[in-house]
Amino acid sequence: MKTYTGGCQCGAVRYEAQANLDSAMSCNCSHCGKKGFLLKFIPSEFFTLTKGDESTLTEYLFNKKHIRHLFCPACGVQSYARGKGVNGAEMIALNIRCLDDVDLNSIPVTKFDGKKL
Repeated sequence: MKTYTGGCQCGAVRYEAQANLDSAMSCNCSHCGKKGFLLKFIPSEFFTLTKGDESTLTEYLFNKKHIRHLFCPACGVQSYARGKGVNGAEMIALNIRCLDDVDLNSIPVTKFDGKKL
């Protein structure tokens, strides 16, 4: 496991996250597919917001409303989301495209058919 930094495009949102980037998920649902997310799910205790305040982020809920999609109101980038895993534990969905200094081509991507949900 490694500690990564990341955030939105304008820098108003910054965070540290501990993750093993041995894989990422690409979902084709109406939300993720249009935005081109590459996601890695981590326990919420492995995530620390270092700049910004979640109360100032814009929240978007859709479909079953299980994931709080949070994005910067200034630049519009969604660098992470909050929700609960299948076991009920709080989790973070990192948009690994928003992590600093990560070679995305080196990370195997698993496709998830979210359109069928």
